[in-house]
Amino acid sequence: MADAAADDDAPPSPPPSAFHPASADTPMSDATPSAADTPNLPDTPASASAEPETPFSDAALADASDADASGVAAPPDDDGTNPLGGAMKHMALAPPAPPSKKSKKKNSNSVWTRPNSRKGKKKAKQPANALAGGSGGANGRLPKPSSGEDELVLTPAPRFAAERNDDAPDRPVLLSRVFKSDKVEVSDDRLTAGSTKGYRMVRATRGVAAGAWYFEVKVLHLGSTGHTRLGWATNNADIHAPVGYDVFGFGYRDMDGTKVHKAWRANYADQGYGDGDVLGFYIHLPDGELYEPKQPFLVHYKGLPFRAEAPKAAEQKTPDPVPGSEICYFKNGICQGTAFVDIPGGRYYPAASMYTLPDQPNCQVRFNFGPNFEFFPEDFGGRLIPRPMSDVPYRPFELANGGPAENGTAEKNI
Repeated sequence: MADAAADDDAPPSPPPSAFHPASADTPMSDATPSAADTPNLPDTPASASAEPETPFSDAALADASDADASGVAAPPDDDGTNPLGGAMKHMALAPPAPPSKKSKKKNSNSVWTRPNSRKGKKKAKQPANALAGGSGGANGRLPKPSSGEDELVLTPAPRFAAERNDDAPDRPVLLSRVFKSDKVEVSDDRLTAGSTKGYRMVRATRGVAAGAWYFEVKVLHLGSTGHTRLGWATNNADIHAPVGYDVFGFGYRDMDGTKVHKAWRANYADQGYGDGDVLGFYIHLPDGELYEPKQPFLVHYKGLPFRAEAPKAAEQKTPDPVPGSEICYFKNGICQGTAFVDIPGGRYYPAASMYTLPDQPNCQVRFNFGPNFEFFPEDFGGRLIPRPMSDVPYRPFELANGGPAENGTAEKNI
């Protein structure tokens, strides 16, 4: 009772602080209280213990400084009673420091305000004609050709010199030394091709875009593991794939005599072909020159050749089909039937792809572009009589901004 009377005579509790004592529901403030108001707590916070009751434990105090802090009364509840009964330790926490503001001082070292950062000076937008070159040659851009037309896309033509040496007006039609896979071997006379490295392609030096044309291929050696795909391919066909791999090629397969286009095999001839057989290849492109995509012309820039073409034309797409066009194959002079009709417009080249296992001799075929064929068909079944590929004229290159040709006359467009 005496203790109760003493409590009644005690001065009233000080008004509640703006910062209430820490409780189990109140997170610890980041601010550090002063030494006078803060009890000497263990090094390990109570919150790290297994089952903490409050952020600051109510366990027995460790030293006298804790005892001094016990005299501080806890603020009463609304009804004037202490919820924990008796005196309660608490801390008068200092108000948290206001958040520091980032300096906006000029020439600051902050990476966020440097001119080269994302929030600083923005990159200059590339001009729309960057691909076509634009004016000048800064930053590696290519100049726009002064053709007076729309912008053109310039594509480097590093093999230009080799292409020009691949054919000439005084040469017959031969197998190309440029437009072939490096896995395909070509004979010295450039009429025989062989390979053991998979279905890689080689094509002739000249192609046709209109009219009816014909050539022969004799199978020299297949062996037990050899296979071929022979036929026609445009200048857009992938030479590192077999004939008929994409939309730009039409192949005739030795196995089962199937036909191949866009990598799809379909039934065609009654049987395949093998060693010693002579295959004939017929193509008819009536008015095909109207459907051939416009070929890029060549320009010189800094001493190097570039192919120039309109941006839309640079996108490889399937040309429109040639109405009434047809491809058919012959075996030893006998027509095997129509293989393909209404083929896309383009310039079609005689092409071959060969395969055999690496430990076997080369799978070899030999081309005959005419005019003396071994099995020229006697009957084309009402089709237009073709001309031999040996009659295809030479098509020279033209440099749009180059000087005159060596013979003093301007060369025609390729």
